[in-house]
Amino acid sequence: MRKPQWITLTIAATQGRFFGERKGTKPVVSSTATASAHEELSVDSILYYAKKELPQTQVARLTSLENSIVRGDVAEQKLHLMHQLARYWIDSARAFTPMAWYPYAWYTAEAARLENSEKSLSFAARLFLDALAREQAHQLKDWETEQAKDLFQRSLKLNPQNDSAKVGLGATILYSGHEAPMTGINMIREVADKNPNNVFAQMTLAEASLMSGQLDKAVERFKAVLKLEPQNLQAGLLLADTYEKMQKKEEAIGSYQRTLPYITNASMKAEVEKRITQLKTK
Repeated sequence: MRKPQWITLTIAATQGRFFGERKGTKPVVSSTATASAHEELSVDSILYYAKKELPQTQVARLTSLENSIVRGDVAEQKLHLMHQLARYWIDSARAFTPMAWYPYAWYTAEAARLENSEKSLSFAARLFLDALAREQAHQLKDWETEQAKDLFQRSLKLNPQNDSAKVGLGATILYSGHEAPMTGINMIREVADKNPNNVFAQMTLAEASLMSGQLDKAVERFKAVLKLEPQNLQAGLLLADTYEKMQKKEEAIGSYQRTLPYITNASMKAEVEKRITQLKTK
């Protein structure tokens, strides 16, 4: 991986997109960590492989929580348990296994379905969408797509005018690899055309432009995001990286420099400064 790409991944970590920085973040694992190529991926298999790396005391605690669901439980009691299980995986189990994110996301999604509110459904959906955008393992990608679509669709059923859910559903279709990308892009464009200040829509369209190799369009979208949110490090670093791809060294240097006041992570700041120096001496 060349340096600019590494830098853009590093900023994702500071925004809570990778496991370890903040609750709800996701690890990078291979498909072999979840299921074999011939095994159908299911929630049961995900929980099975995640538990395999836990000490027996942790497994016993989980089993106790899972078995506390009894016949006749009211929805409120089950909702409380889903939240308990989600917190357990992200607070306690993650110290033992990088797989902890998957059960956390699943139980968060189950709680959202029980609660059935726009806020909870959208939060859970974004967990899966953020994971899907980076996923390499096909089985996990399919599972994350299924979960994100269901959650965004439920949110839109409650409020068909929810622009964030529309963009999220469009992005899910775009990243899934199963449906025509333009189907998702058109959903996102509808929101961006109606409200050019929608940062989520603009960022997603910028990333879609990168995926399709339309670098000029990506630059326009990243600039639009930065006009609205100058402190958006992901947009700033991706803009700089895009300029590098376009062989526009001065523009890349300027873009990297503009991100420096907003970088709080010392090691990342050092990497960006190093990259600026490298570009200046080329």
